Amino acid sequence: MDTVMSYEATTHAIVVEVTPFFLDDESDPEDHRYVWAYQVRIENQRGGTVQLLRRSWRITDALGRTHEIDGDGVVGEQPMIAPGDCFEYTSGAPLATPSGLMQGSYTMADHDGRPFEVTIPAFSLDSPYEARLVN
Repeated sequence: MDTVMSYEATTHAIVVEVTPFFLDDESDPEDHRYVWAYQVRIENQRGGTVQLLRRSWRITDALGRTHEIDGDGVVGEQPMIAPGDCFEYTSGAPLATPSGLMQGSYTMADHDGRPFEVTIPAFSLDSPYEARLVN
């Protein structure tokens, strides 16, 4: 049984937890296509409501090739998150290599509309097709 890894970072009392999952059914190693889903949980531990405005991702494959993604909101939304509440969503990422790394940030606004940056923890994308070397 595979162990599920979660990655967590807290910035400005916003907790971001990411859990990646390899999608074997959507991957095709013979065609150099490896696909992951990742579930994100954003918890507001601040004293006021916040809004997620933008996302910025950096995806790096096993060969060091980097792809950057910037855009408004997440999964078509710019959610408001009240104090003590969470927002969860699932998205995905394909790579041409059997492993990689993702990291990024969210631009959020506090209850007065002031923007601030929140770290998305770096997380590993590992597939069962990754060659393992024993030294």
